Amino acid sequence: MLGRDDYLYFTDRALDGMARIVAELGDELANAKAYPGANTPYALLHHCLAVMETWAGGFVRGRPIDRDRDAEFTASGRVDELLARVRRARDQLHRDVAEAAPDQPLRQQPPAEFLGPARALTQGAALQHVFEELAQHHGQMESIRDVLAASVVRR
Repeated sequence: MLGRDDYLYFTDRALDGMARIVAELGDELANAKAYPGANTPYALLHHCLAVMETWAGGFVRGRPIDRDRDAEFTASGRVDELLARVRRARDQLHRDVAEAAPDQPLRQQPPAEFLGPARALTQGAALQHVFEELAQHHGQMESIRDVLAASVVRR
């Protein structure tokens, strides 16, 4: 089974990749949509930070959850402030993973509107869901970055 250090290695890689993308894009492009209906890189990273706090902090560790999932996808702001939040969220995730009991049930059950896995989860499975979200949105953000960068070259 995957150990805590290996788990954090892979979550950090995805999180670092997303942080690097928004840093490279800067405020204007990180808050831009690559095409109609797309999420912005800023909003995707903001969403991932909310996923980390909700699933690791709330469901695994038992902290109160205050989340507006729909609003996560319309978030915008300054990249430097988002990157500071990434650093704090990464540190918190490391603490949450260190204190998790992977084989134990969640401390809180996710409401259906959070769109998580459609089955009962252990704390370890909820942490795997965090990685799932980080990995899929990192890949999505790489594609969006490529489209945004190409649009700048064509100007």
